[in-house]
Amino acid sequence: MQKRPFGLINSCYTPIRDQLVSEYWEGVVTKGQQTKQEIVRKAAPLFNQKGYAGTSLSDLMDATGLQKGGIYRHFSGKEELATEAFDYSWQKAVSGRLEGVENVPDSVDRLKKMVHNFVDMRTGLVPGGCPLMNTAIEADDGNALLRNRARKALEGWTSRLSGIAAEGIHKHEIDPRIKPRKLAEWIIGSLEGALLISRLQKDREPLHNARLNLHEYLEQNVRAKQPRSK
Repeated sequence: MQKRPFGLINSCYTPIRDQLVSEYWEGVVTKGQQTKQEIVRKAAPLFNQKGYAGTSLSDLMDATGLQKGGIYRHFSGKEELATEAFDYSWQKAVSGRLEGVENVPDSVDRLKKMVHNFVDMRTGLVPGGCPLMNTAIEADDGNALLRNRARKALEGWTSRLSGIAAEGIHKHEIDPRIKPRKLAEWIIGSLEGALLISRLQKDREPLHNARLNLHEYLEQNVRAKQPRSK
């Protein structure tokens, strides 16, 4: 009986072997990955407060307690670190804005809850304010990679709000004449604009006014009108 070449047998089992290795390591965080995550966590407030251009290598070294080689062993350069720091900051912001939203059954109330979270849930976020606004302003005419990252974040936020609106229309909770994406962009523009004014004036009243106006608009112009009983 002719024996099959070992290489042929090994090649047959390679996909299975690779799958087992992948499954074994899935969810396992190596020491290098832990270090990388810690660098991102400590660098995120710097980039969010000082911006990409304003954050120096010495700032990063002071924050992380690592030398240049220790930092850039895990990243191709400052730009990659900045983009991962933005992703970290944005995820923290999104988590705060979504807190409790899924527990609200009504679509209009879910939109109102997201507005409320944006205004009130400022604690626990990465210092420096909204990472989307900060990054969008700084990267507008500068870093293309960060600008694209901010655009992707904005699109995700817009899609989430417009998705709630579209579902509300389907469930007859939202007026069918409403355009979900336009509504989402108007909500985001109102909140981000109010945040900008609030930060410049160092006064939270513009944010509270924006919430009041948005809640009123959602109730009066977005919520579907119930047919009057005869």
